[in-house]
Amino acid sequence: MYDFFEPPRAAPRPTVWEVGALCRAVADALQARFNPVTVRGEISGFSRAGSGHCYFSIKDAQGQIRCAMFRRAALQMDFTPRDGELVELRGKLGVYEQRGDLQLIVDSLQRAGQGAWFEQFLRLKAQLQAEGLFDAERKRRLPAMPRGIGLVTSPGAAALHDVVTALRRRVPHIPVVLAPALVQGAQAPQSLREALVQLYRMAEEPGAGPAIDVILLVRGGGSMEDLWAFNDEQLARLIVQSPVPLISGVGHETDFTIADFCADLRAPTPTAAAELVSLPRDSWLAELAQRAQRLQAAAQRHLDRHQQRLDHATQRLGRPSGQLARNQLLLARSAQRLRHAVQLRLQQQGHRLEQRGQQLPQGLLRALEGQQRRLERAALRLELLDPRHALQRGYALLTDAQGHAVTRVAQARPGDRLRASLSDGDIDLAVTQPRLL
Repeated sequence: MYDFFEPPRAAPRPTVWEVGALCRAVADALQARFNPVTVRGEISGFSRAGSGHCYFSIKDAQGQIRCAMFRRAALQMDFTPRDGELVELRGKLGVYEQRGDLQLIVDSLQRAGQGAWFEQFLRLKAQLQAEGLFDAERKRRLPAMPRGIGLVTSPGAAALHDVVTALRRRVPHIPVVLAPALVQGAQAPQSLREALVQLYRMAEEPGAGPAIDVILLVRGGGSMEDLWAFNDEQLARLIVQSPVPLISGVGHETDFTIADFCADLRAPTPTAAAELVSLPRDSWLAELAQRAQRLQAAAQRHLDRHQQRLDHATQRLGRPSGQLARNQLLLARSAQRLRHAVQLRLQQQGHRLEQRGQQLPQGLLRALEGQQRRLERAALRLELLDPRHALQRGYALLTDAQGHAVTRVAQARPGDRLRASLSDGDIDLAVTQPRLL
């Protein structure tokens, strides 16, 4: 029997973080896990900077958290916090990266009399989120150009005036259907649900009224108690059943309700909700004009191509005289190109001959000098072979009557007449008896 042991594995190398990256990662984890949060505690070290931002800590017996409340949120407070005062605040946890401190950015602050409202709000929010009513996958895109807009709000609310003003300014051609409802008080949730059902019926049944492609659920700002009707559970479940995209524009930018999380899109204000579904008419007209120009240009290009094809076909099907004229023109052009090519060739040859002519005197001079040297050497050799040099040394040149040189005894017979050429003249001789050596 043998026991086999696996070698020890090396411990994984720990991740090395950059300080800033770690701060951002912690901030992202806090954002995903906690925000938004509601906290109750005592105010400590409250101060208001010249910019209007407020800085303080919120604490209890077990701990404390640094807080920052920016000017925009601070302007919404209806009281001045004091150190030691029990308050409830709502905001988002984050990390102040320059110091690495945990920090709570406060969106709203109030005395701790409404804590029960927030607890109920958070319980319902967690429940509906767990059921998937807030999932981004079920959110729908807004129509680019709705045929009609449904509106749910109070007939006497300022939100109605803001929305209608924005829609008339931007899209006066799109009809708006108002389903009036209470937006505050004990009867408001039921009234809001009935108004939505009325618009749902019109959106699902084309014959029930103007076509509705999007619904706006809006109300102006107020306290949490004023906005509580939009935290109704039955209203939230009805919102997710909307047959068309629904925008929630409740309260101010820092206000959040359950209706905001259930809607397809949240707008920070009622006016912003209207602007989200109303691209200005001028923009559509500009887009239409641009598309018309592109269409006209495409049609013109199409016509040009077919006209060109027609021209080519007309040329191919033209009269013989026209084809003959074109051929004659082509022949004339070819002849002209040929003459030009020949003339260019002659010019090139002339340049070459001119260059060679400039080089000829030097080459000819060198050749003449070589021939002169060869002639002088030949003259020297001929002079050395001149028989007169030998005659001056006592020799004679014999020739017969025909002028042929006599170089052997056998060439002469008795009685022949010979001539002996000496260095200074000739002597006629007669052969008497040839004698061999």
